[in-house]
Amino acid sequence: MTRSLNRLLRPKTIAVIGGSEAAAVIEQCLAIGFEGELWPVHPTKTEVHGRRVYHSVEELPSAPDAAFVAVNRDQAIKAVRQLSGIGAGGAICYAAGFSETNAEGEDLQAALVEAAGEMTLIGPNCYGLLNYIDGIALWPDQHGGIKLNEGATGVAIITQSSNIAINLSMQRRGLPVSFILTAGNQAQTGLSQMALALLDDPAVTALGLHIEGFDSIKGMEEVALKSRTLQKPVVALKIGRSTKAREAAFTHTASLAGSHVAADAFLRRIGIGQVSSLPSFLEALKLLHVHGPLDGYNISSMSCSGGEASLMADACHGRRTGFPDLSKTQIKAISDVLGSKVTIANPLDYHTYIWGERDALEAVFSGMLNGGFSLNFLILDYPRADRCNDGDWRMPTDALVAAARKTGAKTAVISTLQENISEAQAMVLIDQGVAPMLGINETLDAIEAAAEIAEAWKKRVMPGVETILVNSSMHDFIPDEARAKQILSSHSILVPKGNKSASIKTIIKDAEKIGFPVVLKALGLAHKSERNGVILDLGDGAAVGRGANELKKISDELYVEQQIVDGIFELLIGLSYDEQFGLVMTLATGGVMVEVFADSQTLLLPFDESAVEEALRQLKSAVFFNGFRGGAKADLVATIATVMAVQDFALKNADNLIELDINPLIVRPAGKGAIAADALIKFRREIK
Repeated sequence: MTRSLNRLLRPKTIAVIGGSEAAAVIEQCLAIGFEGELWPVHPTKTEVHGRRVYHSVEELPSAPDAAFVAVNRDQAIKAVRQLSGIGAGGAICYAAGFSETNAEGEDLQAALVEAAGEMTLIGPNCYGLLNYIDGIALWPDQHGGIKLNEGATGVAIITQSSNIAINLSMQRRGLPVSFILTAGNQAQTGLSQMALALLDDPAVTALGLHIEGFDSIKGMEEVALKSRTLQKPVVALKIGRSTKAREAAFTHTASLAGSHVAADAFLRRIGIGQVSSLPSFLEALKLLHVHGPLDGYNISSMSCSGGEASLMADACHGRRTGFPDLSKTQIKAISDVLGSKVTIANPLDYHTYIWGERDALEAVFSGMLNGGFSLNFLILDYPRADRCNDGDWRMPTDALVAAARKTGAKTAVISTLQENISEAQAMVLIDQGVAPMLGINETLDAIEAAAEIAEAWKKRVMPGVETILVNSSMHDFIPDEARAKQILSSHSILVPKGNKSASIKTIIKDAEKIGFPVVLKALGLAHKSERNGVILDLGDGAAVGRGANELKKISDELYVEQQIVDGIFELLIGLSYDEQFGLVMTLATGGVMVEVFADSQTLLLPFDESAVEEALRQLKSAVFFNGFRGGAKADLVATIATVMAVQDFALKNADNLIELDINPLIVRPAGKGAIAADALIKFRREIK
C-alpha cells in the first residue's frame, strides 16, 4: 500500500498526545514559529503552554494532519487506533519497547501497525521530524536548526538514529536544512518511503541518508530513480562497515565479501553517493546543495601559501580527484599578473604579492577558473572573530565571487581547519553561490561523492537487483573439484583437461594422456594449498607417481590435470550469498595471497559486459590487460565472457547456490582465453 506523507510532513493542525514529552513538542513548535493549530491531548490537564487541552482524541475539533504520540507502548497502540479511526493524516510514535527489545515487543509492534491501518505511521522508537520550511517541530527535545527564509531551499536528512539526528541538527557549517526525519523501527513507513516523499518536495535540493539497514531494496532503487529523474542527488552514510569477515570461510570469496561490501556495491550501482563519516556527510550535502553533482574529478586549488598548496596536493594522493596541468592560455593569463617570480601551477601558490589588490586577485582567479575544472578552490582560513579582524580576508572572497560570476565556474572556499569558517561566513558564501567547505579531506570526500553521482547518472539505469532469497537451513552439498569443474564446463567456462582416481597407476596413465607438465591435487580439501595438497610442474610419470604417494597421505582420491603454462596473471571470480541482496559477485586479483592483496570489486546481479569491464579495470592487476612493461596483453574479452558465464550459471541456480570460488582464473594472452584452474562450489542441495 502506497501512503502519502504530505499531511504529516507539512501539517496545518497538530495533535500532541501525552505528558511531559508532549508538552515539549508544543514548546518546540512554538519556539520554531509554527503558525497552525496545536491541540494537546491529556486526560487531566486543562492547559499546556497556553493551549487548551482535549481530554481524548475523540474531543479534537477535527482529524489532525499530524499527531505526536508520546505515551507508553500499550497506550500508544490505543491512541494510534483512535487517530486512524478519525482520519488523521499521520502519526509519530515516540514510545520504545517494541521490536528493538524482544518477542513481546515484536508482537506489540505488529499490533501497532494493525492499529494504524491506512494512516501513515513513523516509528515507533523515534524522535519524529523537523520541518524547517514551515517551522514544524514534531520533536520532544531541543534542536539546533532554524526556520528557512520564505522561498528558501535546503537539504533533507533521514537517519535511523534519533541521537544522530539531534547531533546533525546542531551543525554550525552553514548547511541549510529543510527537513530532518528519524525512522526508528520502520514498523510501517520505511526509510525509502520517507526518501521518496522528501524528494518530491520542491524545497528539497538534495537528500542525505544515514543508514543502519535498508528497509527495502526495491524501495531504494525507486529512490535512486526518482533522484535521477528529478536531478536531486542523494548521498548516504552507511554504517556497519567494520563487521568482521566470516571466520573459517569456505571460500576466499567469503573472506572478501560481506554485507557492507554488498551495500557499497548496491549504492554505487543505483547512483547514490557515499561517504564514511558524519563531517564528510554534511560537507557532501553542502556541496550538492550549492553545485549539484560534479561532472568529473578534475579540480584546481589556489592559495597564498606553498604549505597550503602542498597540503592539497598530498591530500589527493591515491584518490580519484586530481589537479590537471594548466593550459598555456591559463598560464599566460596568470603570469601576466603575478610575473616571473611565481611558479604557475595547479595547485597554485599565488604568494602574497597581490593580497591587497582587488583587480589583480580577480584576474588570477579568473585565469584559474577558465580551465574547465569540475570544481575550483580558494583556500582561506578566516581569523577568529572574537580576537581578530577578518576585513583583509573579504577582498579575496569578493574577488573569487566576481571571477565565478564572470566565468560561470563552480567554486568553493576551503578552510584547512574545520573551525576556520564560521556559520555566518558560510551562509554568506552559499548566498553568493560559493560552497563553503570545512576541512581538506572532508572536502575531497564530498567531491568524490558528487562526481560519482554524476558518473552514475550518465550511465543507463541498471535492471533491479536479483534478490532471490532462499531457506538457509537446508543442508550443504559440496562437490569435489573434479565435479565442480564438470559443472562449470557445462556452462561455457573453460577448465583444464583433468581426471580423478583413487588409483596411482590410473593417475599416472591419465597424466600421460593429458600431456606434461601436469598438476596433481588431493580432492576433498577446501583450501588445498594450505594443506600442501597441490603439486605443480610434474614433468613425467615417475614424478607423478612420487607425488601421488605423498598426496595419498591426506586424501583417498587424487585429481590430475593439465598445467597452464602461458598464463599472464591470476584472477578470482567468486559468488557469495548475502541475506539481503542474494548472490553477490566478487572479482579480485587472485591466487593464494588473495586476502593479503584484498584487491577486489563487487557486482550485484544482474550486470552487463560494460559493468564487468569497468570493475576489472579498477583492479590493480588491470595493467596486464594493456600489456605490463612491454609484455603480451591479457585476454580481456575472454575474461569478461567468463564472468558473464558465471553470472548465467548463478542466475540459473540462484535458489540453490551458496558460494562459488574460481581461484585462480588463469588469464592467458589475448585470443587464448581464460581458464578456471581451481573451483569450489557450495550448494544447498545436490545438483545433477
